[in-house]
Amino acid sequence: MNGGQARDAGQPLLLGVRHHGPGSARAVRAALDASRPRVVLIEGPPEAGPLIPLAAAEDMRPPVALLAHAVDEPGRSAFWPLAAFSPEWVALRWALEHGVPARFIDLPATHTLAWERDEEENEGDEEDKEGVEGGGGGAEAAPERHALDEDVRIDPLGVLADTAGYDDAERWWEDVVEHRGVGKGDALAPFTALEEAMTALRETYGSGGHGRDLVREAHMRLRIREAQREFEDGVAVVCGAWHVPALRRRAGVTADRALLKGLPRVKTDVTWVPWTHRRLSRAGGYGAGIDSPGWYAHLFAAPDRPVERWLTKVAGLLRAEDRAVSPGHVIEAVRLAETLAALRGRPLPGLGEATDAVRAVMCDGSDVPLALVHDRLVVGDVLGKVPDTVPAVPLQRDLERTQRRLRLGPEAAERELDLDLRKETDAERSRLLHRLRLLGIDWGRPAASRSGTGTFRETWRLRWEPELAVRTAEAGVWGTTVPAAATAKAEADAVAARALADVTGLAERCLLAALPDALPVVMRVLADRAALDTDVAHLAQALPALVRSLRYGDVRGTDTAALAEVAAGLAERVFVGLPPACAGLDADAAEEMRRHVDAVHSALGLLGDVPAARDGTLRARWRAVLRTLSARDAVPGVLRGRAVRLLLDEGELAQDEAARLMRLVLSPGTPPADAAAWIDGFVGGSGGGLLLVHDERLFGLVDRWLTAVPAEAFTDVLPLLRRTFSAYEPGVRRTLGELVRRGPGSQGRAQALTAGAPGFGPGVDEARADAVLPVLRLLLGPDGDGEVRADRVEARR
Repeated sequence: MNGGQARDAGQPLLLGVRHHGPGSARAVRAALDASRPRVVLIEGPPEAGPLIPLAAAEDMRPPVALLAHAVDEPGRSAFWPLAAFSPEWVALRWALEHGVPARFIDLPATHTLAWERDEEENEGDEEDKEGVEGGGGGAEAAPERHALDEDVRIDPLGVLADTAGYDDAERWWEDVVEHRGVGKGDALAPFTALEEAMTALRETYGSGGHGRDLVREAHMRLRIREAQREFEDGVAVVCGAWHVPALRRRAGVTADRALLKGLPRVKTDVTWVPWTHRRLSRAGGYGAGIDSPGWYAHLFAAPDRPVERWLTKVAGLLRAEDRAVSPGHVIEAVRLAETLAALRGRPLPGLGEATDAVRAVMCDGSDVPLALVHDRLVVGDVLGKVPDTVPAVPLQRDLERTQRRLRLGPEAAERELDLDLRKETDAERSRLLHRLRLLGIDWGRPAASRSGTGTFRETWRLRWEPELAVRTAEAGVWGTTVPAAATAKAEADAVAARALADVTGLAERCLLAALPDALPVVMRVLADRAALDTDVAHLAQALPALVRSLRYGDVRGTDTAALAEVAAGLAERVFVGLPPACAGLDADAAEEMRRHVDAVHSALGLLGDVPAARDGTLRARWRAVLRTLSARDAVPGVLRGRAVRLLLDEGELAQDEAARLMRLVLSPGTPPADAAAWIDGFVGGSGGGLLLVHDERLFGLVDRWLTAVPAEAFTDVLPLLRRTFSAYEPGVRRTLGELVRRGPGSQGRAQALTAGAPGFGPGVDEARADAVLPVLRLLLGPDGDGEVRADRVEARR
């Protein structure tokens, strides 16, 4: 609009802005100060009207967002983010500070969410393009191709930038708005120019393919008319500049109401939620985002010399990361940025010039430290805050109380949290994070611990994302507290689970989350599924999770008697069904079954000597199963070789017997492919290479067999052998290669010893062996007189 129009009696003051634009925000504040309207109308969901006073609360800190979600389907939601440099937020705060009514006038969220639901069902989901064109109305709301407009979707800023000869809309906006300041002598001058540009675009492109905007603009015109009847000529409207020509246009009330007639509805709740700068960026996936929220926040907050202040901030960050950056570097970077701006014909240095100057002067031309600057400053990890008085589901309130009690507040930046479960506070934090994961609220994700291993330690990576507020609202249907909701969700998941492994995994998660009330239901479903499932692969896949659950239960002091009973029964069924299930398998099925055999073996090792339903223990019964597998010709070679290897590792098979079995399978009567599969099962995986290095007989058998494989069969067995040996550590492969080069047998062994091949020596070096005694004392502990028992040391030599 122009200044004269602003003074015309009865005409609303239309302030067209770019959402999240600091230049627009400053201009809005100046225009409101100059015009002093009696009411401020803002593009946003009208249902949020009662929440407007909370924007003035002391503990309200942007960036924040209005969250609207369907009451009966909380996962269906939309956000209206507002940063400190958003024009809408500035207008909201101005109205509250001056005692002027503020109202949201965009299409109600009750229609937006219902419209999105219908569109997903009929046409699929499209993200609503926002910027100067699309309203703060719904980051997650999808547009619909309106029947009244079939134009191609356009980006207004992109068109204007291209017309001005710019290849970057962001750079064009900085030059014409951010670096020009508010209108000198006329606070409305920026809005006059922007409206003229948008009017030309609307005349050329119509709605520009943003069909939903026609409906939204009809609703906004109706609300503006209502305000004019109430406040006459004291109406100011803050909206996306793309909408200004449509709001200026005199359209009939009947036509506007006709566009709104019959819109779908859904019952909706609205609240304030914290937002982050990272989620304002396009890199964060927000469709109405900006490339550099941290830079825009700096431009809005800097009282003067924004480039100098920015480069000083960059220098402080780099110095904190131990880079040598002095005040001289800052001065030189400022000069370079100004020179680049002059060469490029820009009124002031922008982010591009500042970045180029930082790269050249402070980063020695490297993009590695520059990536840190972009992540920490250009984007940033600023997390907003909302008052405790904002409406929220009971589950959200309980989560906030628990976070405060455990001193585990949400943060936008990712951080690592190490927990020692022997400490009560850390144990409670672990339970909270596991419960939230059961509810689908992935605030924390388990990570590998760098401070040690064992069941008493956990490491988590925490990052709070705004979408977790939606997940929390969605999870509120399960209960009013985190434990109650997680219990109800676990019970429902157990009943709905299809695979046995899903139920066993759920039992493990219930123990980790300390949900004893959910375990009876989970265990009943588990017992029923285990009794009905006849697939040995399913049973073998489920057993490791059960055993881990028993271990976790021991650490947390949980009663796992029922779980141990199911695990023992599951193991017995695996023992009975595994031998017949392994017969007649093809290569792919045999490889999958080998993984199951390894998993069961590891699980039973953790389980210990638990009594079996029959005589003996579960581990003794398992060894009998392995002996059966190793001796059956119908079992694929990879499984027979694996069974022999596991028995050898357990000490249940002498090395002479293992060598005899290998000699049999590598005899000329065995097809080369079967022999290669047996070798893969025997020496494949962890420790297989060391076994060949330190047992010359086994190595010699493999070597002689391999050299005797016929040429026509060698190409068939080579891929399998390559896969087996390529899995070994590089040092093991080098040692095996050295042994092959020197040749097998006693002569090769002697040559290897005298030449000092890796892994071999001429005998025991007593002096070097004694050097490890202090470490062994620490590992094994003293026996009475403070000395390590000789037999224990000798056994480990």
